[in-house]
Amino acid sequence: MRRAALVVAGLLVFLNLPFAGQATAATQQVMMQDYAFSPAALTVRVGDTVTWMQHDQAPHDVVTTSAPVAFRSPQLSAGQSWSYTFRQPGTYQYYCSVHPDMRASVTVLPAPTTAAPKPAPTTPAAAKPAPARTTTPAAGPAGAAPVTTPPATTPPAAPASTPPVVQQAAAATPPTLDPMLLVAGLVTGIAVLCLLLLGSRRA
Repeated sequence: MRRAALVVAGLLVFLNLPFAGQATAATQQVMMQDYAFSPAALTVRVGDTVTWMQHDQAPHDVVTTSAPVAFRSPQLSAGQSWSYTFRQPGTYQYYCSVHPDMRASVTVLPAPTTAAPKPAPTTPAAAKPAPARTTTPAAGPAGAAPVTTPPATTPPAAPASTPPVVQQAAAATPPTLDPMLLVAGLVTGIAVLCLLLLGSRRA
């Protein structure tokens, strides 16, 4: 009984875990050592966090001089650290107010976006062949030249409208299946199987 309950609980916990394919924010580190920031130039994305680690005996801090959003850290002693999460893209120039020669920058890029799907191509209406001319003999004396009459002209057909083509292309694409539904079905099936096994043992 306890083993079956542990198996069901473990599967439910696995169901709540995020997928490994989802993008997660990264954490970068900048060392404050030998009276310099290392690296002096860092590139991150929106949502990333930068942590400054203090390794010098003298106190240091992080103060922006030119940035989309200004920030200032407290003075850090040896062994202390301070973190900041960037929410706006741009270039952040900063320095140590205690030691103005210590300068560095962080370039924040926008978060990646997914490309929009391309519209389905539309097929032009097929061109109709030109009608053939008919030749009929003219009424009159023998040997008269036949008279050629032009064919009856018909108004051109209206071009096929675009919306039905787009709707047909959209209907042809198969619907995607949510992976969460697959995992939920798998967990439910295993839980029912465990309950059936417990019921058969009791019987």
